[in-house]
Amino acid sequence: MSHEPPIHYFDRVESTQDIAHRLAAEGALAGTAVVAVEQTGARGSRGRAWHSARGGLWLSVIWRPREASGAEALSVRAALALADALEASGAPRLTIKWPNDLMLGPRKAGGILCEARWSGDVLAWVVAGAGVNVANALPPELGGSACRLDDAGALRPGELIQPAVAALRRAGERGGALSTGERDAFARRDWLAGHALAAPARGMPDGIAPDGALRIRSADGEISLHRAGAVALEPVSFNR
Repeated sequence: MSHEPPIHYFDRVESTQDIAHRLAAEGALAGTAVVAVEQTGARGSRGRAWHSARGGLWLSVIWRPREASGAEALSVRAALALADALEASGAPRLTIKWPNDLMLGPRKAGGILCEARWSGDVLAWVVAGAGVNVANALPPELGGSACRLDDAGALRPGELIQPAVAALRRAGERGGALSTGERDAFARRDWLAGHALAAPARGMPDGIAPDGALRIRSADGEISLHRAGAVALEPVSFNR
């Protein structure tokens, strides 16, 4: 008789990612989840601090994929699954800013962080973390770039835990390259589409590769692939 992996609930922790990594090292099953009401030391991509006050959705899920994938493919897969689940639960339309930001209009509502651990050359596990601003207070310095789902009349975080965990569990059941269907789904949510880019290279975004790399088409039509680096839009100039 099979048992569903547990969800570990905490009131206040430093990081759900760290707890999930510890549980994975102790042999926790794939799909084991860690959820917190508040985090005091959460992290985002590239080591940035992630503000995780009460009222948000903060969770991590352990994956044990059969085959290794690049971080970009994992992030895209998790973001697609989470966006679908949040919308099905009443959230407004979300787009994805490559590789791991959930966007509500022009501002960031959430993010994904996938961290792999290896045993020699063998992938031991991945922890997929998700942070979504729902009804939590936002730091004043993020007011222009971040938003909350509640700003658009969405649900409360407690109502989103179960569908979010279920979505990330499903996303973790497969590894490897992104399928054509996943890349098409990303294209429908691609926040960068139509925006001229200044970084990680100048040009126009041209979707993503099977490994999750960002495709950028230069002015001369050449396609370059980018697996790391911050994305920046070309500044908009106004003629007087």
